[in-house]
Amino acid sequence: MSLKNFFAILFVLLLFPLTASAEPETDAPRSPLIIMETSMGTIKIELFDKEAPLSVENFRNYVRQGFYNGLIFHRIIPKFMIQGGGFEPGMKRRTPTQPPVANEATNGLKNKRGTLSMARTGRIHSATSQFFLNVVDNISLDNRGTLPHQFGYAVFAKVVEGMEVADRIVASPATTVSSGAGQFKNVPKQDVVIIKVYEEDVNE
Repeated sequence: MSLKNFFAILFVLLLFPLTASAEPETDAPRSPLIIMETSMGTIKIELFDKEAPLSVENFRNYVRQGFYNGLIFHRIIPKFMIQGGGFEPGMKRRTPTQPPVANEATNGLKNKRGTLSMARTGRIHSATSQFFLNVVDNISLDNRGTLPHQFGYAVFAKVVEGMEVADRIVASPATTVSSGAGQFKNVPKQDVVIIKVYEEDVNE
C-alpha cells in the first residue's frame, strides 16, 4: 500500500469511526398505552413513567381497579381543559380508594396541549383520582414556585391518538348543576361518559 493510500484511508476512518453506534438502535420498551373509551370516542394515552412515577402509579392503579369505568367528564372549559375521574352521572361523587399522591409538578413537564395532569385542591399534595386534559398550552398551570398557587399541576401523560375526541368534548354545551355534592359549573348538558379505561394488550 502506498503512503498516499494509507493516509487517505486514515482520513476516512477519522471522519467516520467504526464504532458500535453505527448499528441501528432498538427502541427501549415502553409501557402499555392506556385506552380510554368514552361516549364521544376513544383516546389513547402514553404515561410518563420516568418523569412522573408517583402520579403514573396512582393513575395506573385506578385504571386497573376499574375505578374510572362509568364516570363522566364533569367539567369542561373551552380553550382550557376537560376534567374527569371523580363523578358519576348526576354529579354523584365517587370516593377515591387511594391516599393523595405527592405533587410532581417540578418534574420539568409542561401543561401543553394534549397532556394530562393531576387535578388537586388548593393544597399542593392533594391529588387523588381526578385528572384533566389540556386542550391548549396552559403555561399558567406549570410550576413557578413553592407556594400553593405557584406550585402547579403535575403532568403525567399525553394523548397519542384521539385528540379530536377531547376537542369534541370541550365544545359540548355546558350548564350549572346542583346535586347532593354541591353546585357545579361548566358541566356538560349531556353526560360525556368514560365507558371504560384499560391498558392496551401489548401481545395483540
